[in-house]
Amino acid sequence: MGDVVSIELLLDDETQGSVRADWEHLARAGHSSLAAHTAPSNRPHITVLVRQSLPLVDFASASALLPVRVMLGAPIVSEHGDRGVLARTVVLDEALLAVYNAVRAAVPPGEDAPHTDPDSWTPHVTLARRLRLASLDDARALLGPERVGSAVGLRRWDSRTRTVTTLG
Repeated sequence: MGDVVSIELLLDDETQGSVRADWEHLARAGHSSLAAHTAPSNRPHITVLVRQSLPLVDFASASALLPVRVMLGAPIVSEHGDRGVLARTVVLDEALLAVYNAVRAAVPPGEDAPHTDPDSWTPHVTLARRLRLASLDDARALLGPERVGSAVGLRRWDSRTRTVTTLG
């Protein structure tokens, strides 16, 4: 998609810390990990919407639904050749779906990235990109247990301008 704008759910400090611990365990073992991305904007999140462009929109109705409980579940892999994206599933329940629907209701029609399209939204928290599939079993063994936490905020990431804006 090239440059994109994404709307992301942010995790509470404890849940964010546990995801960062997974990042660190992977990195220390020599695996691909988001720990390698040290930009201040790099933080664990659940992507709700991705588009090539998006006007500034008021997300107050979506923010009013926060915080919501989130269950970070089993790891999943999206394969691309001999590599893949390693992520934790996020269990989709009514409260999380309500936030997703409120975000969607706030934006004008547009073309969504497939993983955020209403028919195929796959809520997840990314742990590693370009993970060698040959090391997948080892990488999975390094991850902490499934956990319950909270999504506590919304932000807008604009990859073209490399800016993060807190929404609410």
